[in-house]
Amino acid sequence: MDPVRTCVGCGEKAGQGRLVRLRIEGERVVIDRDRKGGRGAWLHPSEACLEKAVRRRALARAFRGRAASIDAAALSGGLTGSARKD
Repeated sequence: MDPVRTCVGCGEKAGQGRLVRLRIEGERVVIDRDRKGGRGAWLHPSEACLEKAVRRRALARAFRGRAASIDAAALSGGLTGSARKD
């Protein structure tokens, strides 16, 4: 059984296997596919959860206020496998 984590977007609890881990790399928030360690945030692989996390500033809280650039379009493409179409 996967460890349970909380999605920073919707607040739902889910197994680690159903969520994507984000971390800060340099000055940007990136998808942490290798789970390199350090402070991370967990998010469902959906555009809706990403939008909620950005709107609620949940990523800044998850990273304890550490300043980082959030490129929502790039993250969305990585989460869902396709670039966002405006």
